[in-house]
Amino acid sequence: MKKIKYILAGMILVNGLTACKKIIDLDPVSNEVVTNYYHNYYEVNNALTGCYSGLQAPLVTEWMVTELRTDNSKQASPNSKSNANIELNAFNMYTQSSQHQQVYNYWISVYRNIRSINYVLKSLGVGYNSESGQLVFGEAAAQMTDAEKDQLAGEALFLRAYHYFNMVRLFGGVFLLTEPVIPSEAKQINRSSVDDCYKLIVADLLAAEERLPSAKYDAIPSVDLGRVNAWSAKALLAKVYLTRGSKGDALPLLNDVINNSGYGLESSSSRVFSISNEMNKEILFAVRYKAGSLGLGNPMANYFAPTGSGDAIVNGDGSGFNYPTTNLSNAYKTPASGASDSRKAVSIGTYGSKLYAKKFWSEVQVKFDAENDFPVIRFADVLLMKAEATGFDGASGTSVGIINQIRARAGAGVYTSGTFSTGFYQYPASGTDAITDEEKFLAALLNERRLEFAFENQRFFDLVRMGQLIPVVQAYYSSEYSSHYKKYIPAITLAELQANVIPERFLLPIPQKEIDTNDQIHIEQNPGY
Repeated sequence: MKKIKYILAGMILVNGLTACKKIIDLDPVSNEVVTNYYHNYYEVNNALTGCYSGLQAPLVTEWMVTELRTDNSKQASPNSKSNANIELNAFNMYTQSSQHQQVYNYWISVYRNIRSINYVLKSLGVGYNSESGQLVFGEAAAQMTDAEKDQLAGEALFLRAYHYFNMVRLFGGVFLLTEPVIPSEAKQINRSSVDDCYKLIVADLLAAEERLPSAKYDAIPSVDLGRVNAWSAKALLAKVYLTRGSKGDALPLLNDVINNSGYGLESSSSRVFSISNEMNKEILFAVRYKAGSLGLGNPMANYFAPTGSGDAIVNGDGSGFNYPTTNLSNAYKTPASGASDSRKAVSIGTYGSKLYAKKFWSEVQVKFDAENDFPVIRFADVLLMKAEATGFDGASGTSVGIINQIRARAGAGVYTSGTFSTGFYQYPASGTDAITDEEKFLAALLNERRLEFAFENQRFFDLVRMGQLIPVVQAYYSSEYSSHYKKYIPAITLAELQANVIPERFLLPIPQKEIDTNDQIHIEQNPGY
């Protein structure tokens, strides 16, 4: 069940794994030697495991550039003078600049892992023709069977597509590196168009889907839980199609996963995130962590626990990051009597008057060393994507039925009477509280995704994809202006704060370091920076 975790641990503990050292002990890009490829299945497999490990570094900052730019999270201390909190304020208030250190940290952590993935693909003979938008499968430099090659290539292509999908949604057109390059060559590669980025992402995922195993969940060998499979690739490709507005292409993939994968909803949200139930039937793909002072533990328990809580929440105190908004806390319906949304207790904790993101909390022996995995694709996401791809099909149709299925798992009652807005109910098929048009359906779908995936770095992408980022964030600012944003010094009016949220700021800036250090070509900065 924890093969990926154990392989990663072994790669650190066992000396002499040269392929491991190349990936885990990352050298600066300028020191890369592109002639050092891998020679056999054992070396490539270990290198690929290092690429799985490389998924962890971007998550250190990904919540800043996603959740913090929505109505889910804020920086807790309005007038903190610490550099860390000032940086968080910039994201939360849409004032980030091209010199923002955390933008660069995210950017470089992703490209470091893309470089490692490209080493794996190069050793497997996998290239990319940018003119045709097609992958090229040549002779592998590493010796292995065709089945082994397909498995490793499929996994590596999925990981590369996952990285580029996040990058194109956050930065727009980025540098498409599809093979290892030396610095002088890298300086000749300019930004690709958004369309070309998506061509690569789709090509990678189609090839991954074709090559990866498609055993049903119950038939997956325990040693392979944690590895990418065909169902992971189909689900991610469906989200890519939804992002591109191709609902008709997404729907068959989603139906295939729902009907044939063997994955399904867990009985409760708490089971989904339990460290004793990892890689359960709801998790199609997750970034894996391993506690035990191996350098592979999840730091989020300490990052997100309240400041000044000592050891009351987690050993080593907390940093108070990713602070839940009051707006989000109030969105969970937890009345004193009647049905209550069980997801709130899983997502949000309280320490005195302080809220904190609890989803990735577990006891730690050493600071920044929790066991919790970070889900990237869940079956609940697949279901709600199907509702999105289907669109509104009536108050008692498939899409509303999916939303109610998710709500029922969280404890929603069947509505018969009372004030619908203050209770936690499934949506009725008729009456004033029924979902009767596309606008109400979109609001209900976005709300359900918000409650279900809080702190899983999905909210920002959802709001952008459905065209609701500006009105939602502006409404959030209004709801917490008097209690929070009005306290900032220098003062900022609500109108000024809301005016910061403009389409040009949806994208992050290309890090200024990338532009300033390239003396070979002109790199276009994103508008508004």
